[in-house]
Amino acid sequence: MEEKIHPVRNFLDKLYLTAAYLAAFFLVCILVIICVQMIARWTGFVVMGATAYAGYSMAASAFLAMAYTLHQDGHIRVRILLNKLGKNKKWGERWCYGIGSVLAIYFFYYASRGAYFSYILNDISQQDDAWPMWIPQMVMVIGTLILAIAFLDRFYQSIFFKYEDLEIAWKVKDEKAIDTE
Repeated sequence: MEEKIHPVRNFLDKLYLTAAYLAAFFLVCILVIICVQMIARWTGFVVMGATAYAGYSMAASAFLAMAYTLHQDGHIRVRILLNKLGKNKKWGERWCYGIGSVLAIYFFYYASRGAYFSYILNDISQQDDAWPMWIPQMVMVIGTLILAIAFLDRFYQSIFFKYEDLEIAWKVKDEKAIDTE
């Protein structure tokens, strides 16, 4: 019999996947911008602000991909210390996800403040495009919000669900991963 997935779990999984697809889209944007810039150079034209847009796309791809990477257990983690904790490994995981949650919320708060002040002060890019800076900063705000949600999700799971089942579900699916058990 097929196990039912809770609607919140389904929503969060789709949120992380959508953020990953957006990150991939921005990676393709970087490729397109670089190709357009190369063609423009060969033909003697100048693409105004292309470097700035490539930078915005790079930041967007990085910030939007973080939550999906955490959800897929793809971030680098030092398992040596966690494995040395033995039976207390779950407490180490909880501590890590708790600290990660606090830091992600902290980063989201200050990213939001930065974008808000850029909007209020009408801060514009120093590049040729003179783009309002709050627009690319909003992608960082959205990415850090989704990352904070992902950390809180993991922290919640580590507290309220059976740890042994989560350990199996969270196991890295990479055959080349180094595990020191």
